[in-house]
Amino acid sequence: MKTIGLIGGMSWESSIEYYRIINEAVRAKLGGLHSAKSIMYSVDFAEIEVLQHQGKWDEATELMIGAAKNVENGGAHFVIICTNTMHKMADEVQRHIHVPLLHIADATAESIKARGLRKIGLLGTKFSMEEDFYKGRLARHGLEVIIPAPEEREIVHRVIYDELCIGNIVQASKKRYLGIMHGLVEDGAEGVVLGCTEISLLIRDEDSHVPLFDTTRIHALAAVDYALKS
Repeated sequence: MKTIGLIGGMSWESSIEYYRIINEAVRAKLGGLHSAKSIMYSVDFAEIEVLQHQGKWDEATELMIGAAKNVENGGAHFVIICTNTMHKMADEVQRHIHVPLLHIADATAESIKARGLRKIGLLGTKFSMEEDFYKGRLARHGLEVIIPAPEEREIVHRVIYDELCIGNIVQASKKRYLGIMHGLVEDGAEGVVLGCTEISLLIRDEDSHVPLFDTTRIHALAAVDYALKS
């Protein structure tokens, strides 16, 4: 079994889910008392959030590179960044380490294609919804990505940072999200990517009549498959 290097804390609410899903999946595959070999470096998300919203991505990149080197030096055989938005610097992080980085958008795209879908709605932070580092990565897999209207993107973004990242689940926000998702489906989305690792704390499969792609679970299970691959 390979050792998984996790860069977490963005937020720790979703990092908990990564750890749980990874270990449950290893136990399900190997049985008995098996659990995952893993190393987690957990950042202080308050520092990261400030850099994100001030546009100081170079400084944020240096923090991610440092975190990746820490888990590599600790014995990780590969690295996952336990958040969607910070994949903005995934390529730069990969250039500074000597072990593979499993990209969350690649794993998500493979899951979408396995369902035979091509047009997909995307929810996430404004950074992930609006910038090319995420949408473009999905598009390179042959997917057409649609996003909500600007005012709806503001709602999705605010709920992530002001509520979900601090574990605050608000039913009124869930209703708003479902309305936004319905609009994406009306615009032709065959499924919806929950492209922030906290959104699955609010929205569940049973809330939607189109497939939902929980990036937290998809990424975590991809890490398990890679860790157990001979």
